[in-house]
Amino acid sequence: MASLAGGKGQKKQIELFSGTYFGACTIGGVIACGPTHTSVTPLDLVKCRRQVDPKIYTSNISAWRTIASAEGLRGIFYGWGPTFIGYSFQGAGKYGFYETFKYLYGERLFPGANKTVVYLGASASAEFLADIALCPFEAVKVRMQTTLPPFAKNAREGWAKVVKAEGYGGLYKGLYPLWARQIPYTMVKFATFEKTVEAIYGFIGKPKESLSGLQQTGVSFLGGYIAGIGCAVVSHPADVMVSKLNADRKAGEGAATAMSRIYGNIGFTGLWNGLPVRILMIGTLTAFQWLIYDSFKVSLGLPTTGGH
Repeated sequence: MASLAGGKGQKKQIELFSGTYFGACTIGGVIACGPTHTSVTPLDLVKCRRQVDPKIYTSNISAWRTIASAEGLRGIFYGWGPTFIGYSFQGAGKYGFYETFKYLYGERLFPGANKTVVYLGASASAEFLADIALCPFEAVKVRMQTTLPPFAKNAREGWAKVVKAEGYGGLYKGLYPLWARQIPYTMVKFATFEKTVEAIYGFIGKPKESLSGLQQTGVSFLGGYIAGIGCAVVSHPADVMVSKLNADRKAGEGAATAMSRIYGNIGFTGLWNGLPVRILMIGTLTAFQWLIYDSFKVSLGLPTTGGH
């Protein structure tokens, strides 16, 4: 699609697969991920604490009541700072690099490749890079949310404490399990979304272009929720391990040794602590991320994702 410089009063259309297009996708990822992850901080806080100590609360409702009575609304959103910063960076990389690698792999390097393979490869490549930006903030967030009494008052203090005690390496000690959690998660998120949206448009029986922007973003929302459920299940054991490692890894202990010790303590069943909460959280989160991301693209005159 060529870039069109219209007459007076007309908007300039963004050329597909141009630098501006990929930049817009990157900004869309920030808008989609930073605020949505921050909005579910209360669920994430309880999930992380129950993963580390299954007996700390009897239910999510009792957890929020306990936290609110002791710390107020601020306590329920404890850890929102590193969450917002980290997932804004991650969203930029996840969506921006996904669109870049999907075009690079599917159109430039392997034009005849199976689409699902392209989706999987592009999403894995994007998440690998995005997690490098996310990891330090995830480490601070988990440390803040799983340490009682509170580890730090805010992201800046938490970052400083980790660096002082463990050096900058302490911010990346959960990188490998983060990759183990996030890369399968994102592969399922994007590939399932793309195939689900494709199936929905096939069921509707009309060309995507014949539907309004509102209808198309509705399809994105439904496809996102379905994809989110699969994401939660596939990535949950690694999510539990990330929480445990950031809360309970001993100084100088190797990642493999720490994971082996933790698994010996919690067993296979322990890897699934907090799954129902995470399904609710991730399903809703993923649905709204796709809704926001594709709404942003539509507002710029770009097509929604998938269904081509």
